[in-house]
Amino acid sequence: MSTPPPRRQPAGAAVLREDVTEAIRAAVFEELAAVGFARMSIEGIARRAGVGKTAVYRRWKSKLSLVLDLLTAFAAQGLPAPATGSLYGDVRALLEVAAHALRHPVASQVIPDLLVEAARHPEIADTIKAALLDGQQGVAALVVRDAVARGELPAGADPDRALDLIVGPLYWRLVVVRTPLPDGYLDDLAASAVAALRA
Repeated sequence: MSTPPPRRQPAGAAVLREDVTEAIRAAVFEELAAVGFARMSIEGIARRAGVGKTAVYRRWKSKLSLVLDLLTAFAAQGLPAPATGSLYGDVRALLEVAAHALRHPVASQVIPDLLVEAARHPEIADTIKAALLDGQQGVAALVVRDAVARGELPAGADPDRALDLIVGPLYWRLVVVRTPLPDGYLDDLAASAVAALRA
């Protein structure tokens, strides 16, 4: 009895190599940082990723759907919830993570540009809310809950106010004003946020 021939791997659109997909995703962030969403093109993304345009179009129908997919994937990763055992420690840890993300050269270019585009594209606004705000609200809620349980904050402390006090000044400094953080800034900001939350 003859041995059946080995099965061939499907060709064309049925095969989406993960390394190519990751190269395209990386190229999108680089292209967004370099030219912004409005000037970004599938051609530029493909060139930067070292693939043909068809490789991009097999995965996403447009640059908008591509960016939305990336933001959704980012949101799914979530922020780690700090668990240092104190309100100050949790706030300081949260500031460290946020500062690291906002100082990243790609993020510092991409986030402001996408916030501008969100005014024109409701889909981007909704996805940014899920990617940036909802995850951070969840982490702030955990920080406040733990602080209330330890007796560091009164019952009924507002997680949204906590998030505004913790991340708001940092975002203003790094993304809007774009000035470097002086030594000890995160320590001072954490202490100020904790004092304001307890007031």
